[in-house]
Amino acid sequence: MKMLVPETYLIGLIGLLLVISVLVGRQVLKVRNEEIKMINLEKEGAGSSKEASKLYELASVQLQKRLYPQAASTLRKALKQLAKEEPAEAKALIENALGFSLAAQDDFSTAVKHYRSALQSKPDYPVALNNLAFAQERLKQISEAKQLYQQVLRIDPKNKTAMKQIKRLEKAQEDDISKPVNQQGF
Repeated sequence: MKMLVPETYLIGLIGLLLVISVLVGRQVLKVRNEEIKMINLEKEGAGSSKEASKLYELASVQLQKRLYPQAASTLRKALKQLAKEEPAEAKALIENALGFSLAAQDDFSTAVKHYRSALQSKPDYPVALNNLAFAQERLKQISEAKQLYQQVLRIDPKNKTAMKQIKRLEKAQEDDISKPVNQQGF
């Protein structure tokens, strides 16, 4: 049976619309689940909780929803509520998340402080190292950023983020070196 061009076009268009509707539906469900989770956490009083874990859970949802100022506030509360007997990893997670929320608000210098604090609690934390390197990059401290990415690779030799960023930094450095300087030295 021969297909005509308009029929083929129509079938292709219907297929494309089906794929788009599935993708949009998945995104709507994801957002809805985040909303439900946030509502449940707020009903449980997570925002005024004395438990760092509940506050961290609420802040995680706030970060997913890109509510960075609220997440930063919640994470600061979580740090205050963090019990001394909690494992160092808990403090590292909270400090890293706080650094992330601050970096998302372009407060890279404060984010660096929190990433460093996370690394004091857990020195071999590749996510915090990657985040710290990115913040250092944004603060135009390129050599420090490159060293941090290399440190990540010593801990996790297959870390794709660090590998990609080092290649990008090296390419940018090569491009800067190969740029001709005009006669006036500018």
